[in-house]
Formats: sequence, structure tokens, C-alpha cells
Amino acid sequence: MRGVRCRYSRNSTYRIQCSERGIPVQEQRKENKMGVMPIPRLLMTMSLPIMASMLIQALYNVVDSIFVIRVSEDALTAVSLAFPVQAMMIAISVGTAVGVNAILSRRLGEKNFEDANLTATNGVFLMVLSAAAFALFGVFGVRPFFAAFVEEGSVMRMGMEYTSIVSIFSFGVFISVVGERLVQATGNSIYSMISQMAGALTNIILDPILIFGLLGFPRMEVAGAAIATVVGQFVSMFVIVWFNLKKNPEVDLSFKGFRPNGRIIVEIYRIGLPSIFMQAIGSVMTFGMNKILILFSQTAVSVFGIYFKLQSFIFMPIFGLNSGMIPIIGYNFGARHRRRITHTIQLGSLYALAIMAAGTLIFHLCPGWILGVLFDASDHMLEIGVPALRIISIHFLPAAISIVLSAAFQALGKGTYSLIMSACRQLLVLLPSAYLLGRFFSLNALWLSFPIAELVSLAIAVVLFRGVYRKEIKPLGD
Repeated sequence: MRGVRCRYSRNSTYRIQCSERGIPVQEQRKENKMGVMPIPRLLMTMSLPIMASMLIQALYNVVDSIFVIRVSEDALTAVSLAFPVQAMMIAISVGTAVGVNAILSRRLGEKNFEDANLTATNGVFLMVLSAAAFALFGVFGVRPFFAAFVEEGSVMRMGMEYTSIVSIFSFGVFISVVGERLVQATGNSIYSMISQMAGALTNIILDPILIFGLLGFPRMEVAGAAIATVVGQFVSMFVIVWFNLKKNPEVDLSFKGFRPNGRIIVEIYRIGLPSIFMQAIGSVMTFGMNKILILFSQTAVSVFGIYFKLQSFIFMPIFGLNSGMIPIIGYNFGARHRRRITHTIQLGSLYALAIMAAGTLIFHLCPGWILGVLFDASDHMLEIGVPALRIISIHFLPAAISIVLSAAFQALGKGTYSLIMSACRQLLVLLPSAYLLGRFFSLNALWLSFPIAELVSLAIAVVLFRGVYRKEIKPLGD
């Protein structure tokens, strides 16, 4: 309004102080920060705690490998081959938790506490069933899984040991994931970060003790790494369960007289299944890539396993940034604030590009140091790994924009577009191009499949976003 000056206040209840025609006017009202807080500060406020939590989570993916490679290269190959199973656990647990989180937040906003509690208890029930399914896989499915890659020998033996332990005792990871989403849904993300930190520190401390047999413990090698991981997950689970019981009064986790609720379960999976499919695609891609690389050597599989875990330190902050962007874009889309939507996407793209640029420099300038110091790489591993890290990291910069646009699609209710991008990148382009480049050229040429797939994904994302912008965003008011 002309002649009106307004000042944004940092109070949780936003105060708009205006003076019109020189007469001070104060109006105090409750206003959601998504619609009024400056976008740069809002994006950091929303994203930084989640980014920290995801970086802590990335430690789980790296610490085991750093210690396991010091047992033998076969041991690292065994752990790398097990990664698709762990990725599938994360896909199912996180996807289910996304559905629980979305419904729980909505029901709490509606003051429908009965349905909120039903959502929480049924979510825990679904996680228990999922853990039981992986426990059965750990007993009966591990040998056929590894037989698809290697013959009888040390790699199969160690891989079966590791995968059996993390599968049979997967209860900790499933319950900790749903517990973290319960506290996030009620605005207590700090508890999630604390529980993850407790689990990660436990894993880091126990890894050398159990792997190498320190402080009077027997030397367990790969099995010790698996036990350290499982114990860390259970510690995280106990911490987050305690927070939910003692510090989260909005959710009542009482199972007295509990019965599964079909309506709630269907609603959870209606929202969670697309997320499960998106993350499961990554597990399928890893499985397929391992099948291709094992034709070259076990060392090539180990290098890919190292890359996949190292890149999580680059990608996890951007996924945290995305988690902060989605509610901002979604809220302002509902409020018809076009400029705040475009500002969020532009700023998110700049932050993502900066993170990816740093990651690209690290992978280009320090691949030998990373492999040699952190993973005690042999000369053969350095010969394969140094060019691999440099070539694969070419795709980081285009991936930054693809990931941000994928978050925008999810926030605007176009989650199928994100699924299309992921399927095209990882299944329709990456695996076939990796196979063809490896077969007709060389192992170094195979790594070019990553930038090729990412450029295709980016082209698809840009075309889809132009349509979404023209039809959904541009007609909004300012």
C-alpha cells in the first residue's frame, strides 16, 4: 500500500509495524513464517538442521568402508556388494516414513488427535513388518543374492556375513527412521539430529574395536563392521523412542488394544509409495552397475562402492536443502506468491551449484589423496579409482539443477515428474550406456555414463519445468 512502511520482526508471532500518513499503526497477527520471512533466511532456517542430520547419516555409509578396506580389498568388495540391500532398507523405511509424516502433520493441523495417534502407531506397525521381511531375507535370501555376483570364496563368505547381520537385525534402522519423522512432524527436528548423532558416534567408536579386536574383543573383521552398524542403529532407535515418549506429547504411542487400521495404512502408502519407488530405483541401479563392473574386476566394484559412499557427503546437503525448499514452495504456491516461489528455486539452485562446485573440485584435485589416505588404496585401485572419481564428478553441476527442479515438482504436486526423471536417468540411460561403453570401449569410458545420464535428466527436467511454470506458476499473482 502506498505510504505504508512495514517492518518484519524476528518474533515467533510476526509483528507488522506500519505508519500510514505519518500516524503509527501497530497490528499484531499470527502469520506463518513461510509467507513472510525473507527467503534467504527462511531457506537456511528450514534446511540447515536437515542438512546436518543427513551429513551425520552419510557417516554410516563411509565409516565402515574406511575401516573394512584395512582388512582386505575383498572385504571392501563384499561390503560394496551388500550396499543395494541396505539402500532398499532405506528406500522402504524412508518412503513409509514420508507417508506417516505427511498424514501426521496434516492431522495435527486439523486437531484430529485420534487419527494422528492412529497414524503414528500404524506407522510403527508397518516398520516392524518391514523389518521382519528383511530378517527373512537375511536368513534365506542372502546366498542367492551374492551368487548373482561371485562364486564361492572369501568375497561371498564375508558378504553373506555382513548382509545377514544388517538384514536380520534391521529392526533398529526401521524404528529409528519412523521415530525421527514423528518428531519432525511436530516441529522437533533437533531430536532427530541428536538421535542420529548418537548412533553415528556409536558406530565410529565400535568399528575399529570390533573389526580389529581391540580392548579384549575378538577380531571379527567384516562381521564386526556389521555389528557396529547394527548397534549404532539400535542406539539411535532407543534415543528417538525416548524423545517421542518423553518430549513429544502431541503423539501418543500407546499400543494397548492396537489393531491395524486399513484406512490409515492405505493412506500412508498412497503418499509413501512414490518415494519408495524413487529410492528403490537407486538400489536397482547399484545392483545393475555392480553386475556390469564385476565383469572387469572386483576392484572396479570396490571403487564404485567408495564413490557411492563419498558422493553422499556432496549430495546429502543438497537433499537437505531440498527438504527445506519443498514446504516453502508448497506454502507459497497455496498462497499464490509467485515471486517467493521463483526466488526460492533460484536461490536453491545457486546454493546447490556452489555445493556441487566444491564437490567437483575436491574429486578432481584430491582423488589420489582420498583413495590413498582414507581407503588405503592399492596401486591397482588408484589406477582405476583416480580417473573414475574425476570422470564421474563431471555430472555434479548438472545434477544440482536437476535435484532442485525435482524438489519443485514434488512441492507443486508433480511428484510423478520426479519419478520420470529418476527412472530415465538411472535405468533407461545410465545402465545401458554403462554396459555399451564398457563393452565396446574401456572401463574409463564406462564412467562417462554418469554425466551422459545426468545431462539427459537435466534436459527432461527443464522441458517439464517450463510446462509447469507456464501452466501453474506464471498465472499466480505477486
